[in-house]
Amino acid sequence: MRIAVVHRDRCHSKKCGTECIIYCPRVRTGDETIVIGEDDKAEISEELCVGCGICIKKCPFDAIDIITLPVEQEFPTHRYGKNGFALYGLPIPVEGKVSGILGPNGIGKSTSVAILSGQLQPNLGGETGDAESWDLILRQYAGTELFDYIKAVSEKGVKVAVKPQYIDGIPKVFKGKVEDLLRRTDETGRLDHYVRELSLENVLEKNVDTLSGGELQRIAFTACLSREADFYFLDEVTPFLDIYQRMAAARLIRELAASRPVMIVEHDLAILDLLADTVHIGYGKPAVFGIITRPKGVRVGINQYLEGFLHEENVRFRDHQVVFETRSHNKTVERETLLSIPSMTKSFPGFTLTIDGGDIRRGEVLGVVGANGIGKSTFANLLAGVYEPDAGSGKMERTLKVAYKPQYIKAGSDATVEELLRAATRRFDTSYYQHEIIEPLMLAPILQSPADTLSGGELQRLAIALCLSQDADLYILDEPSAHLDVEQRMKSVRVIKHFAEGKEVGVLVIDHDMYIIDMLSERLLVFEGEPGNRGAAYGPFGMQDGMNRFLGNLGITFRRDKSGRPRINKVGSFLDRDQKSRGEYYYSTPDNE
Repeated sequence: MRIAVVHRDRCHSKKCGTECIIYCPRVRTGDETIVIGEDDKAEISEELCVGCGICIKKCPFDAIDIITLPVEQEFPTHRYGKNGFALYGLPIPVEGKVSGILGPNGIGKSTSVAILSGQLQPNLGGETGDAESWDLILRQYAGTELFDYIKAVSEKGVKVAVKPQYIDGIPKVFKGKVEDLLRRTDETGRLDHYVRELSLENVLEKNVDTLSGGELQRIAFTACLSREADFYFLDEVTPFLDIYQRMAAARLIRELAASRPVMIVEHDLAILDLLADTVHIGYGKPAVFGIITRPKGVRVGINQYLEGFLHEENVRFRDHQVVFETRSHNKTVERETLLSIPSMTKSFPGFTLTIDGGDIRRGEVLGVVGANGIGKSTFANLLAGVYEPDAGSGKMERTLKVAYKPQYIKAGSDATVEELLRAATRRFDTSYYQHEIIEPLMLAPILQSPADTLSGGELQRLAIALCLSQDADLYILDEPSAHLDVEQRMKSVRVIKHFAEGKEVGVLVIDHDMYIIDMLSERLLVFEGEPGNRGAAYGPFGMQDGMNRFLGNLGITFRRDKSGRPRINKVGSFLDRDQKSRGEYYYSTPDNE
């Protein structure tokens, strides 16, 4: 089965020579396989198209995709009109369980939720894009696990609470204090419990438009859980939350799932692994088509996703597998010191940061872990020269050039992605830049897009590229994983590691995704203290010692399965107790599960 997709935002028939029509073999024989529609966008007949792929290569704007589906599909669940994105399959909400959806951005997860929540009536692939009648939809789903649920949706009998992916729109629709917002959404009487568990007491009197990203994320999460609903959908809970807050959110979700179906989209695999009972894998080509699999056990599902091969479906959807290397943590690489960090302090009203000293080396990625509000970004600003240490403490060397990607990113420009990158580097047209930055960060499709129209994930990839485009000795990336899907995170890891080693520069990465830290870091800087009051930086340590110290403070243990993937032990389990008794919170030897 072949589908043809025209990306309407990229199709500019008035700016090109309509190469898709001129070079199409079927058009040359007299067929109207490709025409220009009334809206000046190309239209492709899937019945007449032979899949030669010439139009794909000839289109100057990369606006066409013609794909043969990897497995035969009975019918699309929903399609956004002729030559639009097609979704096949739906995840299944299960009473008393947490169901995860694992897949790249743009694969149809939000469409699935819109259908399951009753916000979108599926059209079963109709070319007009108009919704089908519920009678026909119910006939299509008769005899399936989803029939009863779809029937309840059709009868308006399902109330759904949704935590959206992007939370920066909240201040635009609500003006006022946090407590007023949360009291308005409290339908279960459990608001005080959520406020206490997520440490929101000090936020309640703040105005919503003054909140940080982490505070907004916890507010959105709390508001969703406080609703009285039949089905809860949580789209990316972890961005901007530290590991302590992620664990607290995980406990609350498991608590809720005891009585209600919960579905989550989550790209932090450690948290998804801990949270979910089953996962649906979404695969395909982003913005072209997406296929949602039947539920799989969470361990099996995540490992198959990392492997890039679905065994039951006999489908390979990625040409490489993600491998977690433990050997890099068990050896010391001799590297030249790039920067000696002196012991120093930095104080603000109500907060003091103490730095123990240390060094950053050429060619290494130094991971930084710790709670929010404990001084990690202050430390980055000290290195970048934004702040000066307090008088009487050590002084930073200022001979090094520092490039800094901040935690919170705003577009702030209507310039295109290509214009911004060209302004940042003279190497844009070089083979190295195209192959090592543009391609792996998947920026080619959005080069002509204005920065102020980008999604959170696109903006994050652009920010990483802009940071790495600068000529510097030290590169500081503050939470580069936020809003990136699993695939994009893995590619970003490779980009950053290759960049550090290839350029012989120092790279410092601050992140809360334990998989990212595990794959990226050669050594670890650990921040401890009392968030919002005092912080202290210790290290750098080797990965084993650093993670043992950090996880010991957190009170959780990691093991590795046969694939080498780190997995959080359930608190109080045999492995958890055994590792804690031996002081091995970060277990580097794969187990035999």
